[in-house]
Amino acid sequence: MTKFDQIYQRILKDIMTNGIKEYSERTKLECTVLPGVHFSIDPEKDGFPLQTLRKIPLKSVIAEQIWFLSGARKPEDFLRDYTKIWDAFTNPGDVVTVAYGYRWRKHFGRDQIGALIKLLQKEPSSRQGVVVTWDPGQDGLGAAKKANVPCPYTFTVNIIGGKLHLHNMVRSNDMMLGFPFDVAGFCLLQYILAQKLGVGVGIYSHSISNAHVYENHYEGAREILKRENDHPPIKLILPKNSLARAEKKDKKLLDEIFDILNKQYHPLENIGGLKIAK
Repeated sequence: MTKFDQIYQRILKDIMTNGIKEYSERTKLECTVLPGVHFSIDPEKDGFPLQTLRKIPLKSVIAEQIWFLSGARKPEDFLRDYTKIWDAFTNPGDVVTVAYGYRWRKHFGRDQIGALIKLLQKEPSSRQGVVVTWDPGQDGLGAAKKANVPCPYTFTVNIIGGKLHLHNMVRSNDMMLGFPFDVAGFCLLQYILAQKLGVGVGIYSHSISNAHVYENHYEGAREILKRENDHPPIKLILPKNSLARAEKKDKKLLDEIFDILNKQYHPLENIGGLKIAK
């Protein structure tokens, strides 16, 4: 199996074996939870982290990250052509108020992605490459309830040894649906930033405060734990100028990245009935 599939099974087994059963007031569902879950992977050495133990919607993952980097917050603006995953979280104006890319590029009155690139171009050894998605004035801690608030709430970028390392901090991860999607998407972001900065791709790290499996996903989790897939590592070589093209919502960029990955992607069959807990 791929390194990522092994990591995923190990974490899932730990949750299902040693996790604590809790009741979620928000979703009205039981879930099995572990705190403080972490993994790191070297995607250049171990392969791009796509889950192959079941099929995930690859084109949706790529489209979402392009949408993020464009700074858009309306799904009709590019994203809805490829996935309707954010439609459940729009307001009456068809706006996702907590859209990650909008938070990165516009919400706080500055372009955090642009500032990150300028910082690391000027000072590659900087330890201050932090991009924040969580707005303490609007999210959580007694703020007005929203249909969604950021789960990956900040990430840190460091250039060490000529490679770009990305550490993604996640307050809450649905391990059957959100986790594989988030890992692939943020690792793609890592590749795009590394290309822009002219450095190699280093370690991708993922830290979760609350890693959980919902009760309506228990059967699917048990199925994942039984599966094996003799899958070779997946290699990603990005098309040129990926960041600039993503900022312009270039549909050809999506197709090119999809073709590169999809030719190598041979997942096992999908697991039906996995619905997002809202």
